[in-house]
Amino acid sequence: MSLAGKSVVVTGAATGIGRGIAECLLKSGALVTVVGRREEPLRELADRYGDAVAVAARDVRAAGAAEQIVATATDRFGVLDAVVNNAGMARFGKLDVADPEDLDAMFAVNVRAPAELIRCALPELRARNGSVVNISSVGGVLSMPGRAYYGATKAALNSLTRSLARELAPDVRVNAILPGPVDTPMWTATGLDGAGIDRLRVELVASTPMGRFGEEAEIGRWVGLLLDPELSGWVTGALIPIDGGRTA
Repeated sequence: MSLAGKSVVVTGAATGIGRGIAECLLKSGALVTVVGRREEPLRELADRYGDAVAVAARDVRAAGAAEQIVATATDRFGVLDAVVNNAGMARFGKLDVADPEDLDAMFAVNVRAPAELIRCALPELRARNGSVVNISSVGGVLSMPGRAYYGATKAALNSLTRSLARELAPDVRVNAILPGPVDTPMWTATGLDGAGIDRLRVELVASTPMGRFGEEAEIGRWVGLLLDPELSGWVTGALIPIDGGRTA
């Protein structure tokens, strides 16, 4: 797999899956614009990989963020070949105790922000026969008691992916990866207490045939595969579970 010279935006790149994706792409020769709310961990990537990294410290929900992210990539690298919408928010809770404001916040991060970034990047992507990879979740296709709001936003992202794949073809490919449970810092921001997180982790491992959590690099390598036009040039509209068999 080679992405040499390809200019790629990765949102949510400061930690977790997004950081794993960014590092996999950089090791494959890509030029990566890393996006996140906190500048310091993004600067760490720039220090490690040098001129191959452009930093866009932005909250993807903020007004004008999508335009600023695209401008950062094109000002630094001249072009934009691909967008990886990885930034996400997860808030868990049963319906009778869940906060409706969490649903609004998750839709803003998990659905509206990816749609807006694709829209703003579209002229560049069309000019380059580019590609989009949305990082969704198996929660968008499985029933998720206690996590219904989160699953609803990921189902919406799946629908957005498939619809845009048809709408933008043949100029731009749009696919999604649906990770199963991956051990990332997002767990501490779900709204569950420590005991609740521990119970959920045990439940998720028990329901995953491979018997373990996934690793960030296992998601990152699949993103690179989907972005590589030599390997995946005839793939669009795909929702690909990388989940240790959880959706089997």
